[in-house]
Amino acid sequence: MRYSGWQVLAQGLTGNRRWARAWRDPAPKDAYDIVIIGGGGHGLSTAYYLAKEHGLTNIAVLEKGYLGGGSVGRNTTIVRANYFLEGNSQFYSHSMKLWEGLEGDLNYNVMHSQRGLINLFHSDGQRDAFVRRGNMMINQGDDAILLDREGCRKLLPYLDYDQTRFPIYGGLYHPRGGTARHDAVAWGYARGADRRGVDLIQNCEVTGIDISGGRVTGVQTSRGAIRARKVAIVVAGRSSQVAAMAGLRLPIESHVLQAFVTEGLKPVIDHVISYGMGHFYISQSDKGGLVFGGDLDFYASYAARGNLPMVEHVAEAGMTLMPMIGKARMLRSWGGIMDMSPDGSPIIDRTAVEGLYLNCGWCYGGFKAVPGSGHCFAHLIATDRPHAAAAAYRLDRFATGRGLMDEEGTGSQHNLH
Repeated sequence: MRYSGWQVLAQGLTGNRRWARAWRDPAPKDAYDIVIIGGGGHGLSTAYYLAKEHGLTNIAVLEKGYLGGGSVGRNTTIVRANYFLEGNSQFYSHSMKLWEGLEGDLNYNVMHSQRGLINLFHSDGQRDAFVRRGNMMINQGDDAILLDREGCRKLLPYLDYDQTRFPIYGGLYHPRGGTARHDAVAWGYARGADRRGVDLIQNCEVTGIDISGGRVTGVQTSRGAIRARKVAIVVAGRSSQVAAMAGLRLPIESHVLQAFVTEGLKPVIDHVISYGMGHFYISQSDKGGLVFGGDLDFYASYAARGNLPMVEHVAEAGMTLMPMIGKARMLRSWGGIMDMSPDGSPIIDRTAVEGLYLNCGWCYGGFKAVPGSGHCFAHLIATDRPHAAAAAYRLDRFATGRGLMDEEGTGSQHNLH
């Protein structure tokens, strides 16, 4: 079934009882050419592009829970391509181009809204840093506009521009930035992969990785053993745990990042706004809720929940930037597990085990990278060569010290990125 305006109308008039299943629910086969561990946004997009771009369909995606139930469904939905460093800038630009054609490619409404993103700055030093970042974005072929104080006030009149401690000097405007519906992205890729013959196997936890003679031969799961010529690990905050099954020790720490949403309100925030001094970011969803977040909880954890001091910290930053937010009632919060790398940039590479591939270390950048990550990881798995847009994301950079990409300039502490 193809989705269309006519189908939405027809199904609505008949009680929405005639929709076909979006994807199959197959039992796992004994063997596949490729097994992808992880049914989140990155795993599903990898499977989709393996089938679409490389014609490989004897693939299984193994998800221990349900599709879209991990970090891809636990984030603040921001999409942007405003990175500064070589390697990162090219990758996120590549991912943004895929975002812009995604709905037509999948024939699925992922609610991608290019409403524009504004990073505020609050000092001369921050302004100079954003000028450099904006120039890098333009040189890469992306968009960037430097706004002064009055330029920001025209777009964002509801902010507190005269706060004593952190007055707003201006902002870097990225018009092509915006948001998308997180779970719809997972569902769209799942449907697209399934239609091309990929098996999406839910409630199938991987409990071991089989290796013989330095080469991967398959996986052990809660639903039996599965043989495979190639195995890809793309499990976000669980990367260290799954890699340990293959005897690998990764330079990854897992931390909790909380996100929050208020009750539904009338449209008031047209853009995505990032507060330069409070690590606070906010947008408004299609249902009217204000969606916002801030810092990590600053302790390593595999629990998808946070702590109350960080709730207070994020709320204080929001109140400092826009006092009007104090009138909104917080509806709910959730926590996603972030796989934090030492330099804050991701890893897309082969491992020392032949046939075993790794995709992790996305830190805060995981959701916006979903199309680019899947596209580049699929290229690596299919050809055993890195995609040009992700050539800098080598695992060995942490062992050699060459090619580190510290976008934030905060050093090797995972939790600071």
